[in-house]
Amino acid sequence: GAFRGKPGAALVSARRAGTTAALESLNQYLAYCEMPIVTSSYWNMVHGFTPADVEKDLEGLQTLRNLGRNMAYLLRRLQHAADAGLQPPVNEYGTRTHFIR
Repeated sequence: GAFRGKPGAALVSARRAGTTAALESLNQYLAYCEMPIVTSSYWNMVHGFTPADVEKDLEGLQTLRNLGRNMAYLLRRLQHAADAGLQPPVNEYGTRTHFIR
């Protein structure tokens, strides 16, 4: 529960392939931890073999800048809600479904 309610964003960097599957796996962890997932204007990934190569991925860098803006906006909104006295929901835990009968 340490991360519950805290915004999270996954981003991946790869030389060539595998970013989509990695991003999906990371987002599942955020969802499992009950974290609001911050998104961007496209998938949060950049491509390149070296940092210099990544600097050439203009679309990827644009996506990550938008991600940063969206994260900052959500953090400000959450602070505004907390200042207004809005409390997070009280969730239920403990019930597990067992499909083997």
